[in-house]
Amino acid sequence: MNPTIQTLSGLIIAIGISASSAIAQGGPPPPLPPPPVPTENPLTAQKVVLGKILFFEEQLSSDDTTACATCHAPGASYTDLRFGAGPGPDGIPQTPDDTFTSPGVIRADLVGDYRPDPVFDFRVQLTGRRSPDVFGALYAPETFWDGRGTSQFTDPQTGLVSIAVGGALESQVLGPLMSDAEMAHENRDWGMLTSKLALVRPLALATDLTPDISAALALDPTYPQLFQNAFGTTAITAERIAFALASYERTLVPNQSPWDRHIAGNPGAMTPDQMAGWMQFNSIARCNLCHTPPFFTDNQFHNLGLRPTSEDSGREGITGLFADRGKFKTPSLRNAGLRQRFFHTGQMGVLNNGPAAGGVDDIYIAGGGPFLDNRDPLLLPLGGVPGINMQQIMEFVGNGLTDPRVAQGLPPFDGPTLFSVRTPGPDAAEMYGQANAAGGTNLVPRLLCATPPVRGSLSFKVGLVDAPATAQNAWLAISLGRSNPIWQHGFLLNLQRPLYATVSAPLQSSALATGYATFHLSLPDFPGLSGTEVNVQGFVLDASAFGGRAASTRAASYLIP
Repeated sequence: MNPTIQTLSGLIIAIGISASSAIAQGGPPPPLPPPPVPTENPLTAQKVVLGKILFFEEQLSSDDTTACATCHAPGASYTDLRFGAGPGPDGIPQTPDDTFTSPGVIRADLVGDYRPDPVFDFRVQLTGRRSPDVFGALYAPETFWDGRGTSQFTDPQTGLVSIAVGGALESQVLGPLMSDAEMAHENRDWGMLTSKLALVRPLALATDLTPDISAALALDPTYPQLFQNAFGTTAITAERIAFALASYERTLVPNQSPWDRHIAGNPGAMTPDQMAGWMQFNSIARCNLCHTPPFFTDNQFHNLGLRPTSEDSGREGITGLFADRGKFKTPSLRNAGLRQRFFHTGQMGVLNNGPAAGGVDDIYIAGGGPFLDNRDPLLLPLGGVPGINMQQIMEFVGNGLTDPRVAQGLPPFDGPTLFSVRTPGPDAAEMYGQANAAGGTNLVPRLLCATPPVRGSLSFKVGLVDAPATAQNAWLAISLGRSNPIWQHGFLLNLQRPLYATVSAPLQSSALATGYATFHLSLPDFPGLSGTEVNVQGFVLDASAFGGRAASTRAASYLIP
């Protein structure tokens, strides 16, 4: 097969027919082929390593908090290790329409100032759907849960078609970079991103760089140089970012699972339970109708009846066809056992819960979810089917399809350690110090410390929220050390004196009648700053507070990487 001339859809159809025919005749399905590569974006080693660097680059986000690998973590089968309970269409948390989706960024405006979100306020926003796996996109004619990543890839900067067919992966990788819920501030454009990328130090926030990344950065230590090596000139463009990321992802072929070794002729590759599950998978359970080997997806769209179609129209939102309401793309089952949540809603956290309820298997035992509108007729209840053993089936899915290189983070599934992994939680800083008391309004300002303090950062900022709306100004005190709390002007100061600097910012008023501000700070790109501790505490003029000033609940300590 020549992947440069065979279309992606042709490949899927050919392999799918071959697999179905082989299984029906009792023969082995074909092995997993290499992902097809569009003619316009041939694989090169230089593009692959650039794409790998970009995949783990948290500075691709507007506030330096999120990389592609944040929501597509290698150790979680390139899905999200994290999840948050979203309020669902009604906007009210802890109600039946809640979904368990992926965290993104705190809402910010065009200049990066924090803004309260109507649903999430100053918390990180949550995506509408759970992050899909990467493996299912390598061979797909359309990507994303609803298929909006089309085979024809259009350069978002020029409006010209860059890939005529087979570019769904390129179409997918750029979407999150401009999403103001996932990685961007509001109204971000490609000029903003590419200008930023030209100035930052590649992977300045990451540690434990892999040998291939270290070698590439030793040769080309800046992004213009990396793009020069990959594409021939230093220009950084949206098209080139897409080409590099897609090239890297096309190397992530998980073809060494026990199942792959079994069909290659190793009779002992799968355990007896996995073998029994595999046999049921293709016969009485009928799983292979949608999760067709060797991809373990049919790359089609189905409604499992998990949620009412009125909450999320799914594929219908792309095609406009009423028959597509509530349909979502079949995910690949490869490495499913490494995932933390399942389905586009993330509503299940385990594949099989044994005799207890709450596993993915429950959906199929019942013949789908409880919502019947447009539920796929392929879904038949497996409960009570003679010979069915869901534990064996899920043992096959959970372990028989897991490539040990993915589970162990071995090449090509290795990567550096992200800053957000080293400092889990909502704050990039350590909060410390004795808490201040509330003023007359019973409000105590608090700091937002989500953004990491990378040297030379163009995005470093600190937020202050929950200030009295009647306050008129806010300022941030900065020191290079901590101190025991000291009473000063009616508040507790947790910073070492003398202060290094102060920064002021006007207070804005939210719909909740509280004030908020954003402080933008400059960190020079001076190597000697690495390892420096920077401490901050916020203050507001508050006439209702003792002494006329109120301090943030605690101070924050950043360690510059």
